[in-house]
Amino acid sequence: MTIHIDADVKFDSKVLTDVAEALEPHATEMFTQRHGRWIAVVELAHVERTEPGPDEDKQPTVKLRITGIEVAADEITGGRLRGIQREMFDRRTSGGTLFEGNRDSDVA
Repeated sequence: MTIHIDADVKFDSKVLTDVAEALEPHATEMFTQRHGRWIAVVELAHVERTEPGPDEDKQPTVKLRITGIEVAADEITGGRLRGIQREMFDRRTSGGTLFEGNRDSDVA
């Protein structure tokens, strides 16, 4: 049984060299499109956690850093990633539905 902790999630502002290099080909487009959106595969790593003391009125906090990223460079790849994103959302939000007993058995 997993214990649920209602922790706040924060992102570390440090940008690793590999992440910056992966974003560089998209930087001009990201700069010029003020309301743009990009879909990507992202890897996150745990950086730190903060556990408040019993007398503190604070939420536990976990800080994550982006350690890997690949941005979809074309509409075909973007569409495939959006499909995977929808499937992952459906699985995450389908508790008690038909999807529940079908965990990862059909994902390659």
